[in-house]
Amino acid sequence: MTETTLMERLRAEASIEPDPVPTAPPTKETQIIAIYGKGGIGKSFTLANLSYMFAQQGKKILLIGCDPKSDTTSLLFGGRACPTILETSTRKKLSGEPVQVGDVCFKRDGVYAMELGGPEVGRGCGGRGIIHGFELLEKLGFHDWGFDYVLLDFLGDVVCGGFGLPIARDMCQKVIVVGSNDLQSLYVANNVCSAVEYFRKMGGNVGVAGMVINKDDGTGEARAFAEAVGIQVLASIPADDDIRRKSANYQIVGRPGDRWGPLFEELARNVAWAPPEWPKPLTQDGLLGLFKGDAVGRDVVLEPATLEDMCGVAAVTKPSLEVIYDDV
Repeated sequence: MTETTLMERLRAEASIEPDPVPTAPPTKETQIIAIYGKGGIGKSFTLANLSYMFAQQGKKILLIGCDPKSDTTSLLFGGRACPTILETSTRKKLSGEPVQVGDVCFKRDGVYAMELGGPEVGRGCGGRGIIHGFELLEKLGFHDWGFDYVLLDFLGDVVCGGFGLPIARDMCQKVIVVGSNDLQSLYVANNVCSAVEYFRKMGGNVGVAGMVINKDDGTGEARAFAEAVGIQVLASIPADDDIRRKSANYQIVGRPGDRWGPLFEELARNVAWAPPEWPKPLTQDGLLGLFKGDAVGRDVVLEPATLEDMCGVAAVTKPSLEVIYDDV
């Protein structure tokens, strides 16, 4: 192909008018919600029961585990582990086969669920694994799927890029944090609020819809945190032995008509309608102020170390070889 022919083709392609912008109302509007929280705080428990309740209410729901532990769907599937997107992609690539939706997405009682997965310890970056997983989802047609809700389960302790993807790239409309009445879980929740505030200043649109208080023992620190940063409490799940026992046995408790059904019906209603808010994260001192001083060691005073402390002997001041010039 000559240079002249190539230029003619490029001009012809450039002269084609783009398709008109669609003006018809959308036929399906999907709420994509990212859920963050400290590891072990009960995100997977909350999401499995919430998604199950959504499905029983006639909603089409997709639950995506974005934690390298790949345990988001364990409760939903009775303790069974489903193949992750990353391991399936690797296996299929080695055999020269394309990944199909049925290879990575599984369903139970109307809930569709999948796990992105992650590398084994010391064998790669978990955040990069998340990014690769979403790239594969896009190839599978993620943006064309017709769900009412897509729930993303993210580990809140980790701050590297992949785990902040939904907030940084406006991949979701709103964020929900799961916390409890302990300092570490509220520290993570506060970090998530800080990330939302930061990316909003950078032009982002994601807000925090609220907090789910899990294992609530009634001491009130989590509720005080929500009030202090300006987000609402979507539900308070009590520290009840019946919930703990059933969860440990991989049983769904968020069933209509069961003892805990009304609690998850309320959570589903609040999650659906809660607007994204712009929280005001607390300082470290403000966060500590939610707890009694003796509980968090707030009365400790920072004592500067000396060179003698570091060396174990009296330090000798040595003359400097630095040349200092007088100002002209």
